[in-house]
Amino acid sequence: MLNNFLEWLLGNKIEVLGAILGVLYIIFSIKQNVLTWPTGLLTSVLYVVVFFQSKFYADMGLQVYYVVISIYGWYYWLKGATGDDNNVPVKKTPNRLWLKLSVATIIIYFVILFILIKFTDSDVPFMDSFTTALSIVATWMLARKYMEHWLIWVFVDLFSSVLYVYKNLWATAVLFVVYTVMAAVGYYQWKKDLNHQKVKQFA
Repeated sequence: MLNNFLEWLLGNKIEVLGAILGVLYIIFSIKQNVLTWPTGLLTSVLYVVVFFQSKFYADMGLQVYYVVISIYGWYYWLKGATGDDNNVPVKKTPNRLWLKLSVATIIIYFVILFILIKFTDSDVPFMDSFTTALSIVATWMLARKYMEHWLIWVFVDLFSSVLYVYKNLWATAVLFVVYTVMAAVGYYQWKKDLNHQKVKQFA
């Protein structure tokens, strides 16, 4: 049993390391620590390899996007830091922005779906495109510190965990179940922080 586990571990070391870094990435995100971004960048680089090997092409492209958005988020969180805790403040997503984000998600979904069906051998193009489009929008919201991005992640992470079981990416499936729980915790923590900001404003 132990030998089988060690053999699997060695055979999937990139995926396992990516999963470990992925958990650290979420922990840093919940704590609003700027280390979110370098950790996320390293995680994404590793998962480019994992998803390419598993033919999750949309998710592979998503990891490339994560590398770019990690650099952007890193810069934005450092540049926009304010207040006693030297952080970018958490904020609610305005209603007018929700409309723009919804339109962006639909457009991204159909673009990715077209690419996957037309140019790849993906066997889950509809589901892969769906989670990828939502993830692109949610990560941008994280970079801008919109609190509701956590709610999108709860859905995406749970849905993705089922996909990864289907593709036998067990470490990643477990990671995304953990992500689901942590996203719920993240929403609670950020909401508490936002309420604290409001109290300070009126104190």
